[in-house]
Amino acid sequence: MSKLDLLAHHLHTWAESALRRSRRVTYVHGYADDDGGAGAETAARVLSELPDLARGRELSMVAVGRDMDEVGKRLTAVRAGFPVLPIGGGTDERLAVALKAAGASNVPLLAYLDASAASEPPAATTIRAITGGKPAEVLLVLPPGGVYQGPGFPLVSSAALANGEVVVFATTSAKSLESFKDALWAAEPDRPVEEGELRRALLGHLAAEGPSTVTELRTFALTWTDYRSADVTPVLYDLIDTGEVARKPAEGRLGGDVVISL
Repeated sequence: MSKLDLLAHHLHTWAESALRRSRRVTYVHGYADDDGGAGAETAARVLSELPDLARGRELSMVAVGRDMDEVGKRLTAVRAGFPVLPIGGGTDERLAVALKAAGASNVPLLAYLDASAASEPPAATTIRAITGGKPAEVLLVLPPGGVYQGPGFPLVSSAALANGEVVVFATTSAKSLESFKDALWAAEPDRPVEEGELRRALLGHLAAEGPSTVTELRTFALTWTDYRSADVTPVLYDLIDTGEVARKPAEGRLGGDVVISL
C-alpha cells in the first residue's frame, strides 16, 4: 500500500459522500510541492473523475506549499472542472489563510498533509485551522516513528505504511473513521484479518479497562488498532464460545449495548 493509493481511495469515498450531504465542500492539500506535485496531481485527477454528482455542487481544492508556481501549472493542466487554488509561502504559514480565502469554514473539509519530508510535524495552528470544517478530517503522513500530537480531533487512528512512514487519520466523525479504515483495507485487498492479533488487543483492553460494551470495543479497535469495527464482532463471538470472555445479557444478538468482561 502506498500513501497515494490510500489518498485516492479515501478521497474518492469522502468526496462522493460529502457532496451528497452538502452543497459546498473543500479539499486542501498541504506540502504540495514537497513531492514535486505528484500527490496534489493525484488528488486533482481523483476529484475530476467524480460523476455528475458534482453538478450543482461547489467542490473546491486548495493546494498549499512553499513554491507553487510549477505545481500550480500542473494542477491547471489536469482540467479539473472545479476551482483549484494554489497558495505559496509554506503550509504552516499559509494554510489557515488559504482556507479562509476559500470559504472553507463550516463546510465538509478533508485535508491531506504529507509531512514525511518536512523538518517538523505540522504546527498546532495548522491542525487547528482544519477543525473549522464541519465535519473536518485530516489524513497526515509522518516519517517513520512519527507521533501525532495535534489538537481538536476526538477520533484519531494511525497505521504504518510499507516504507515505515506513519499515516494518521484524525476526524470529528465516527462514520469518517469507518470510511478511512475501509480505504486502508481496500488499498491492501489481499491483507488477511489476523484474528489472533485482534484477540490479544481486545483482551488487553478488557484487562486494562474492565468490562466494556461492544460499542466501546468497536471504537477501541477503530482508534487503537489497524482493524475495522466490523472485524470485532466475529472475534468476540469466538472469545465467548471459548469461554475467554463473558457477555451480559448472556443470550440474544451481540448488539452495541452488550457488556463484555473477562
